[in-house]
Amino acid sequence: MSLAIDADFHGGNIIVQSLGEAGADLAIRQDSNGPWLQWFYFRVSGAGGRALTLRIVNAGGSTYPEGWAGYRACVSEDGETWTRAETRYADGVLEIRHRPAAEALHVAYFPPYDDRRHQALLARATAAGARGDVLGRSVNGRAIDRLTIGSGPRQVWWLGRQHSGETMASWWMEGALERLLDPADAAGRALTAAATVHVVPLVNVDGAARGNLRGNAAGLDLNRQWHGPDPAKAPEVAAVLAAMDATGVDLSLDVHGDETLPHVFVDGADVDPQATTAQIGGVERFKTALLAASPAFQTKVGYPPTYAGAEAPGMCTRAVARRYGAVGLTLEMPFKDSLEAPDAVAGWSIGASRQLGRDALPAVLAGLGVG
Repeated sequence: MSLAIDADFHGGNIIVQSLGEAGADLAIRQDSNGPWLQWFYFRVSGAGGRALTLRIVNAGGSTYPEGWAGYRACVSEDGETWTRAETRYADGVLEIRHRPAAEALHVAYFPPYDDRRHQALLARATAAGARGDVLGRSVNGRAIDRLTIGSGPRQVWWLGRQHSGETMASWWMEGALERLLDPADAAGRALTAAATVHVVPLVNVDGAARGNLRGNAAGLDLNRQWHGPDPAKAPEVAAVLAAMDATGVDLSLDVHGDETLPHVFVDGADVDPQATTAQIGGVERFKTALLAASPAFQTKVGYPPTYAGAEAPGMCTRAVARRYGAVGLTLEMPFKDSLEAPDAVAGWSIGASRQLGRDALPAVLAGLGVG
């Protein structure tokens, strides 16, 4: 069986430049209508028993080339269980080496989360008591799904994958929702009694389908549109913001992945010059509680207060905090391994992302000042 490589599926991204008997020269396709380039996801067929060498030759031209240092690509023979492959970055080329036993090998920047998994997550949540609705439609007409859990007076919003290639946010949502919807879990019961939790697990639905790193179908970074989204070019943000206007927001948690830093950290609205004492206190309580709950979380390394510069007021955490007086938080996970909780086989992983979602519930309560 000859070697073949394709990415013609949900979230797929790769261009084959040349193909040999045990390797290939490949290139990451730039985001549709946008400038970003980092996410890759493809399938190798006819790979069984071959010592593969897969070279991504345009890695040096990626959006975050510094992110390749210490990075290992994710590989899976069944599309379910993911490990890390031997990976080397030099002279602008990312070289991935792996010898699979199976004929098919999936290779990705981080374990992908496709529409089938997204729909299954929605179905499990609604079967467990969540209320589901559609807030609006994306540029390409896809549904922007919301789950609502609990009936408490405080209003909490969780958002995932404004940047579509940051798939760890979807795995985080699985863990967080599993605990929130568990009637035997004390933290879940306390949160749903104190608050109504609105969850938008996948904001950038078009970017996820297209295999983009950051941009939506119009080529916009959705996490820069919150000061006044154009309903035609950023309907995803416009729809979420309209729903927030209807409920108000006491705490917002925007879940992301960071390409360069090997740490889990929070970037909060507490660094905004306009932050109130209450908002600063809420961010600090969240951090303290998550430090106690998660061995992976740390507060020594993160973004500087000047992060995003003039674009900062358009970012979700700052814009929502200003608009509603909310405790605003961005939670970041690594594409690399976590230095605080390393895993030599899987690196930062599906399991680690899920566990961080579970660990975050007491921190959300603390951020609200509950308990």
